[in-house]
Amino acid sequence: MDQKPPASPEEPAETESLDQPLTVVEGQPDAASAVQETGVISAEGDIPQATRAAAKPPIHKRLLNRLLSFNIYLLLFIFILIVAALIVFFSYNYSRKQAGDSKVNTTSLSQDTLDQLANSDATVGASGQVLNVQSSAVFAGKVLARSDLEVAGNLQLGGSLNLPNITVNDTANLGQVTVSKNLAVTGNVAVQGLQTIAGSLQVGGTARFNGALSAPQISTNSLQLNGDLVLTRHITIGGGTPSRSNGTALGSGGTASVSGSDTAGFVSINTGGGPGAGCFITVTFTAKFNATPHVLVTPVGSAAGGLGYYVNRSTSSFSICSSNAAPANASFGFDYFVVG
Repeated sequence: MDQKPPASPEEPAETESLDQPLTVVEGQPDAASAVQETGVISAEGDIPQATRAAAKPPIHKRLLNRLLSFNIYLLLFIFILIVAALIVFFSYNYSRKQAGDSKVNTTSLSQDTLDQLANSDATVGASGQVLNVQSSAVFAGKVLARSDLEVAGNLQLGGSLNLPNITVNDTANLGQVTVSKNLAVTGNVAVQGLQTIAGSLQVGGTARFNGALSAPQISTNSLQLNGDLVLTRHITIGGGTPSRSNGTALGSGGTASVSGSDTAGFVSINTGGGPGAGCFITVTFTAKFNATPHVLVTPVGSAAGGLGYYVNRSTSSFSICSSNAAPANASFGFDYFVVG
């Protein structure tokens, strides 16, 4: 029986041969997986199994690391969406509650209650108390305020407004105003549009018009014009007829008459027998002038045209005279125009 010689010191034993397979423990990662998990490579190029098992973190820590790796702005955006949703939710519920509270519950009054109110007065509160009505109020009948009525807001009237007296301390904008009685204005009045006055207009002070004044008739005691007077129609002069007295130049049986006014008129002369030089007529004004007026006389007829006529004048009258004798039994006349 052959025996194998003992192994030399240079040769390794069979237990240390490279041909024998290594024992692998299932469930443990290899060196490459350990490097991916921990990111560390040992100096020998291999990681022991115990080290690899210890380097792998538990599952709850790995989940926490993944949650912390989310973007902080994404979390903030989600938080804002949640807050906005809550605000919308609470606002919607509050508006529904307010709409429910605003409903007015109406109560019908029986006929017996209405009869009791019709036959008696109902007093609410004392004189020192204030009744606040938050909602709108509609009165189908008349409303009587026995004391002052104060309106803090606008006053709108669908019908007419009847007031015995009205005092406006501030600006008032009125679309149309009808005054059946007197209208007294102590301050200035500015009228932008057309003003129509069906009755009389009496102005106690000065009236000033910056624009044109159109009137079918103007009656005034005194008219002062600072500019030119432009007339496009005839001048019709009225007034009382002045009185007259005959002069000696009419002759025996002669007559004279006057028609017109203090301003303008006509003097008719009928001579008699043996007229001579002198005055035919003296015209006395119905109202004296403040100063001696200007009298313009125009002869009418050939008999008057041959006379050497002249005028004597004063503040109360004027006379028509001739320096030569007029023809006997002749008829002629003079027009006159008097300006103060």
